Amino acid sequence: MITKYAILILYFGILFLIGYLASRRIKNTEDYYVGGKKLGFWVVAFSARATGESAWLLLGLTGLGAMIGVSAFWVVLGEIIGVSVSWFLMAERFKTLTDSYKSITIPDYLVSRFKSTTHTLRIVAATALSLFVVIYVSAQIDATGSAFESFLGWNYFTGAIVGFFIVLAYIFSGGFVAVAWSDLFQGSIMLIGLVLLPIVAYFSISSDVSISAELTKLDPSFLNIWGDGGFNTVNLFTVLGFVFIGLGFMGSPQLFVRFMSIKSPSEIKKGRWVAFVFTLLTDSCAVLIGIFGRYLLTSINADPEAVLGNGAQNVLPLLVERIMPLTLVGIYIAAVLSAIMSTIDSLLVVASSAISRDFYQQIYKPKKTEKEFAKISRLITVVLAIFALIIAMLVAITTPERTIFWFVIFGWSGIAATFCPVIILSLFWRNYNEKGAIASMITGFLSVPLFKFGFTAIEGVGIYFTELGELGPSFFLAMVVGVIISLLTSKEKPKSELKISNTD
Repeated sequence: MITKYAILILYFGILFLIGYLASRRIKNTEDYYVGGKKLGFWVVAFSARATGESAWLLLGLTGLGAMIGVSAFWVVLGEIIGVSVSWFLMAERFKTLTDSYKSITIPDYLVSRFKSTTHTLRIVAATALSLFVVIYVSAQIDATGSAFESFLGWNYFTGAIVGFFIVLAYIFSGGFVAVAWSDLFQGSIMLIGLVLLPIVAYFSISSDVSISAELTKLDPSFLNIWGDGGFNTVNLFTVLGFVFIGLGFMGSPQLFVRFMSIKSPSEIKKGRWVAFVFTLLTDSCAVLIGIFGRYLLTSINADPEAVLGNGAQNVLPLLVERIMPLTLVGIYIAAVLSAIMSTIDSLLVVASSAISRDFYQQIYKPKKTEKEFAKISRLITVVLAIFALIIAMLVAITTPERTIFWFVIFGWSGIAATFCPVIILSLFWRNYNEKGAIASMITGFLSVPLFKFGFTAIEGVGIYFTELGELGPSFFLAMVVGVIISLLTSKEKPKSELKISNTD
């Protein structure tokens, strides 16, 4: 136990050092929110991937792999498609435009792109972003409590609160620079931990054992890519729901703000391959950890529910405890916390920027100095974090059967359905206008809870919406509504003020 704590102290010490060093580079709001737009491709690629994965990857996706087997690889496919589209098709265009507009937040970009003359677009964007970010952060805080509980035997609430204050400390001091640098450090830990564990697990299984045969004995559908029952309508909707998770990479603000922060479009060409390989390795290994963990843990456990209960989200901690030496157990605790904290810090900076810049600075107090805004930004970061902590505690008390996988997906879906259709259409369709963008955001924002809690309760068809999830239908409905409203309200074909091309 002393070894675990020693490694954790070292890990947190490095984070605080990063926060301190980053704080010395903060001169204005651009530094605080986008690192002065001076970051290199390694930092941006690792930061984007660490932020995009979160506890959902190490605890949620590994658990899904343990529960359903190889059909969890549909999630991997969806993520690879989403990451590839964002980096190969969207990033350069977005970077070029945001630089030309001198944008430092997503609402900044949207207001400039549509030449908005009112505050409506900015208010809608900032409001939606703030609300769903708080939900998403609360899911990560929830995962922090679960991680400390699983690895160290702490009380859940103690772990959640301790993790909360740690991540708040280095964000408060260093802003986006601290977030990006810490994500590079934390993303490296995640990558090494996820790649190493399935390799060790594989070689810990006796060579005389047929893994596929044993897994089939545990669950006949475990190695069927379509899941239990093979190919049928319900399973098709399940697979589509898994693949649609990747839609969130195509414009979510906490990810696309990284493209603003990179120092030049040419760096994106280098970073895209780093992001692609990172996604392929970490996601595939997460599913393999679940698959190997299902065999290794249930074969020695008289009570499979101890392994598979609550979405099997304890599979990674249990597997690490069983097959890894004590010294490395501490590394895996740091890896899980890295996934969680790299997402919390990014989300809080994005949400605080939406409130402090897009509400306070741009609408109410435009004459405040940069120094005053820096103070206000830090204060808003703290307030948002406290709201997220309260929600996490309430959910933990009222919904003990929740799983990290689906708690995170709801927050992820809300942000993605609200912003991704808008970002995609704004980059690739000249006739997309402000009214269409507002309609898209409102539709995406409202559709997520509607599809999550409304359509799933409809008798006869509810099962299909349950399996499909809320992101896919909300995303496509928001896009369709945006196109229709733009066509109905467009008086003349706008001229492109900036010609953009992707050069490969």
